[in-house]
Amino acid sequence: MPTRGKTTARHARRAPVAPGGGVVVNDSVASLVVFLVALPLCIGVAAASGVPVSLGIISGIIGGLVVGLLPGSSLQVSGPAAGLAALVLEFVTTHGVGMLGPVVLAAGLVQIALGLLRMGRVFQSISVSVVQGMLAGIGLPLILSQSYALMDAEQHGSALENLSGLPALLGDTFADPGMARALALGVLSLAVCFLWKKVPGPPGKVPAPLVAVVLGAAVAALPGFDVRRVVVGDLLGAVDMPGPSEFSGLADPAVLGMVVTFAVIASAESLFSAAAVDRMHTGPRTEYNKELFAQGVGNSLCGLAGALPMTAVIARSSANVQAGAKTKISRVLHGGWLLGFGLLLPGLLGLIPVTVLAGILVHAGWKLFDPAAFPKMWRTDRGEGVVMIVTTLAIIVANLLEGVLAGLAVAIVLSALRMSRVTVRTETETETETETGDGAATRLVLGGNMTFLRLPRLSEALESVADHARVCVDLTGVHHLDLACRSRVEEWAEQRRKAGAEETRVLLPGEETDPVPERGPDPEFDPVRDTAEFEAVPQYANAYAPAYHGSPPYTPPPPVAGAAAHWTPEDERAAYAYGEGTYR
Repeated sequence: MPTRGKTTARHARRAPVAPGGGVVVNDSVASLVVFLVALPLCIGVAAASGVPVSLGIISGIIGGLVVGLLPGSSLQVSGPAAGLAALVLEFVTTHGVGMLGPVVLAAGLVQIALGLLRMGRVFQSISVSVVQGMLAGIGLPLILSQSYALMDAEQHGSALENLSGLPALLGDTFADPGMARALALGVLSLAVCFLWKKVPGPPGKVPAPLVAVVLGAAVAALPGFDVRRVVVGDLLGAVDMPGPSEFSGLADPAVLGMVVTFAVIASAESLFSAAAVDRMHTGPRTEYNKELFAQGVGNSLCGLAGALPMTAVIARSSANVQAGAKTKISRVLHGGWLLGFGLLLPGLLGLIPVTVLAGILVHAGWKLFDPAAFPKMWRTDRGEGVVMIVTTLAIIVANLLEGVLAGLAVAIVLSALRMSRVTVRTETETETETETGDGAATRLVLGGNMTFLRLPRLSEALESVADHARVCVDLTGVHHLDLACRSRVEEWAEQRRKAGAEETRVLLPGEETDPVPERGPDPEFDPVRDTAEFEAVPQYANAYAPAYHGSPPYTPPPPVAGAAAHWTPEDERAAYAYGEGTYR
């Protein structure tokens, strides 16, 4: 009987543990760190997306107060993602800010459906090279777009247009003192983001984006230092629920395509972030389907508020883990800090220069782009390196969804080619018939997995033995033979037979290497005569009967050397009948 007052190990693992006072204090401190990282990112992502700053803060608040409470992951933090900024900017430029709410709401509903259908784990099956190519394809356009904000200039639009306009932008910057000052301040912000982590002691623990914002705002406050600053409106006034006219725009195929794009990219980025965060700590692992559902709830609420789409963000999540957070308290409280700051101290946000936020986002884009990942992937696996490069280039040239689909297509073809590797070996064997002057037989031995992707290789191998008189195509070593390859071999063999080839044999997978010839009843078979003749030469039965699927019921003497040379058709009939069990 269980002893009262004791708990078994099994029940102890299942028992919920309420956070103690030390955990609450620790996670509260961690929430301040996350808030200080999240605030400039919320503002910067909103500015890079071409929407009011308040919409970025609203998404951050929902990511903390709502998604932070839902099950899924305990430590990763959600908010507006830099990876979707270029996509949102393109959409808002074309369709207007009013259409953003319905699209984000619909994307959130798609995520909820995917979570309920338990599709969270599907995103883990995507090739690593496609994921890294996607991140690079997100990061490079972000760098290009924010390069214009570094100089207080307006970007041109697409990544290629921004890239082509850089020479003219640099010329204008050096000719305009105001743009030159903005560039200097932006470069200072960028340098702080790259180098601050190397500062020794407690100061190095302060989040680099916060240092960049404070330092940039102080420099911009100097007399004569005139640069563009963030424009902040009323946080509550920025909430704009979409109406029927906006929802009717979802009938546009281009808008529906953006819904799918937002849902897929936001889901993938969130779950990839979850996998990365799980490697940073030893606490509870992420439940992917629940996390996908939680992200869908968050995006649905963001859509109803007309705010930016959200994802789990690796920068805030890693800051949360590094600050020592243990529970969901830190990420929920960070949403509360954002709400209080946005409502009570919006005037402070107006002191932040736009170029400082651009420097922070260029740093984020550089980490996403990660140029060192390309040579590393190429050295590890050149095929996967090609997939990564194709994905990145396709995103830059076309768009994010088409680029990811292109990368997946190349990855699938690469996997199919590698799985359908074929080995080809040609052997020349001297059979019994060669002693009678019939000539040598050629055996074409094929192995591996033969799919339609290897048809050219198969045709080449068949053509290499087309001029041989006697050919045996041995496919018994093939693990998988699809219909296309089997049809090709059978058509080739039939054409040879019609052309009068002396002998053409095809051994399919699962057949014996030297198959037993199919025989029907022999009308000339005499049981008394042939059985007596068979038993008169037991060495022949011992040598040949096992090859005909049978075993003699007795153990005759060992076979006589050279018995095969004296084997007669009568002996063969007797051995065949004996091996088939006609007379046991």
